[in-house]
Amino acid sequence: MYRHKILLLILVLISLNVLAQKQKGFSVIAYYTGDSKKIDEFEINKLSHIIFSFCHLKDGKLSVDNAKDSTTIKYLVSLKKINPHLKIMLSLGGWSGCEPCSEVFSSADGRIGFAKSVKIVNDYFKTDGIDLDWEYPTIEGYPGHLYQQQDKKNFTALVKELRKVLGKKNELSFAAGGFQKYLDASVEWKEIMPLVDRVNIMSYDLVNGYSKITGHHTPLFGTKPAEESTDRAVQFLLNLGIPANKLVIGAAFYTRVWKGVENQNNGLYQAGEHTSGYDFKSYAKELTTANGWEYFWDNKAQAPYWYNKSEKKFATGDDLSSVRGKTKYALDKKLGGIMFWELTLDTNRDGMLHAIDKVVNK
Repeated sequence: MYRHKILLLILVLISLNVLAQKQKGFSVIAYYTGDSKKIDEFEINKLSHIIFSFCHLKDGKLSVDNAKDSTTIKYLVSLKKINPHLKIMLSLGGWSGCEPCSEVFSSADGRIGFAKSVKIVNDYFKTDGIDLDWEYPTIEGYPGHLYQQQDKKNFTALVKELRKVLGKKNELSFAAGGFQKYLDASVEWKEIMPLVDRVNIMSYDLVNGYSKITGHHTPLFGTKPAEESTDRAVQFLLNLGIPANKLVIGAAFYTRVWKGVENQNNGLYQAGEHTSGYDFKSYAKELTTANGWEYFWDNKAQAPYWYNKSEKKFATGDDLSSVRGKTKYALDKKLGGIMFWELTLDTNRDGMLHAIDKVVNK
């Protein structure tokens, strides 16, 4: 009996080791905006990274906004006792959270001061690194935020300073717009990529809230020439010689919705006015036939969309099928992984994260 138990234990350990080897090198990364309690609702054992979102610049230094956020970060770090392979990172900025970035990072003193503050904060919380979410260097991002031509070179200088100060111990990544204007204008790719662990490509919001025409906001492939897509961004960076294992693609756990959309082509590529959308966890309740929604699958884009004839509304986003497709694409292309915005938008069980995990560990 004792020998049987030992044998069973050995088999379990072997199975776990095989699983770990299969997952090695492929990251599943969650941006997280919740608190220290909500995280326990999710299956964090299926994640390689949690990126706390967001920290901000205060007097030129990386700042955790309040005591609640500090408590959350400390709790996230404590989860590593359960899963030693889990990485906890801090994210700077976000869509509306990097107003002073262009100015602060425009000087050597500003970059040095910020990099030192990142090391201090990481050392204090025992976090594993920083993800830069500056939207965007050189091109217009959040309305009213400063952007300058020199941002591109300043971003390179910032990454160099961070890597020098953080050394090899802490991870360094950045969130990149998945659209062509950003890819062309915002980053010196060949200078930066040797210094970072990965780039998290925001291959969502490719049709955003400012658009007056509907479309797929997070498609895997384009359906017509010059259409933004996940694959277009990936191929652009691969063609530059960026290593595939440093590219992470993004999934959206939410829809974007337009109203006033006429019933042509089931609402796809039609005029409309952007309005509030739905989180994945509310799909089953909101995006239903009972509520007037009809589901469609675009086989070329490998993306779902929904149209509501009675309300003249159009919805676009990822779902279980498209997120499985993105994960398989990332594995087939030997990319560094998949990330998503963001964990609290998922169902607690059997949702988007579960779908990703099933593909990674099939």
